[in-house]
Amino acid sequence: METRANNVFVGAVTLALLAGLAAFFVWIARLNEGDQKKYDIFFKQSVNGLVKGSQVTFSGVPIGKIETIELWPRDPSFVKVRISVEKAVPVLIGTTATMQSSFTGNGEILLEGAVKGAMAIACPDENPETQCPEGKPVIPTKRGGLGAILNSAPLLLDRLATLSDRLNTLLSDDNQLAFKGILANTNRLTGSLADASPEVKTTLADLQATLKQATVTLASFDKVAGSANTLLGDQDGSLGRELRTTLRSAQGAADELKATLNDARPATRQLSESTLPSADAALRELRAATRSLRAITEKIDEQGAGALTGGSKLPDFKP
Repeated sequence: METRANNVFVGAVTLALLAGLAAFFVWIARLNEGDQKKYDIFFKQSVNGLVKGSQVTFSGVPIGKIETIELWPRDPSFVKVRISVEKAVPVLIGTTATMQSSFTGNGEILLEGAVKGAMAIACPDENPETQCPEGKPVIPTKRGGLGAILNSAPLLLDRLATLSDRLNTLLSDDNQLAFKGILANTNRLTGSLADASPEVKTTLADLQATLKQATVTLASFDKVAGSANTLLGDQDGSLGRELRTTLRSAQGAADELKATLNDARPATRQLSESTLPSADAALRELRAATRSLRAITEKIDEQGAGALTGGSKLPDFKP
């Protein structure tokens, strides 16, 4: 009986010691948790590769781990990830969270972008639910390069398939034959241009010579025109007086013809009695003026403008 009592006593003491040791470890764990800060991260993308206990790094330095991963009950399109980081880590405004995953399936959360001198990310004193919907400060997210590529992989594959179909259509047998014909024609054209290059150079040289000759001719014509203009503009020259007289006669004949045509509205009677004779006289005078002008022009063409300086006067025409 005494032996049995001793065994019970030893067992009770052992259990008490084990319980105390467990309580000590729990206390140590909670003590360590007191040195940790918790944050929430809301990802609106697949978090494939992240698991509870995955590492959290800040600029490549391990600072914590993932505590929970779950769909956010308020909006299932978001995945809520709660992390715990060391209390001494400065998670400041401007810090962003990026999910880094790999093709092997392992993933982690990267924190980066803290601004020196900024305030720490924390819940406000007034209306904390606006910025801390789950009671913990929220770190904004930023899409990672590999994560964005993996999320957009279906769209990329679809576009690649469309591109391959178009390439197949572009490189069909008919189009290949057409491209071959275009290349052959291009080669033939370049060969013809290469063979004709001496003739082209000769033609260009002739064209340049022709342009120079045309330039000289235009300069000579401009000089002759200037001389004629000076001669015709002289108020005291006989040629100018004759031309002015002829032009006045032609103008008078034109005015009389215009007046005659304006008076021709009574039509048949007026046309037969007076208009036709007047118009006939005006036309005769106009023909005479035209002949005079033609004679002057031919004389200038044949003998030059200087030949008309001492020439005979043109007859005066009276309307």
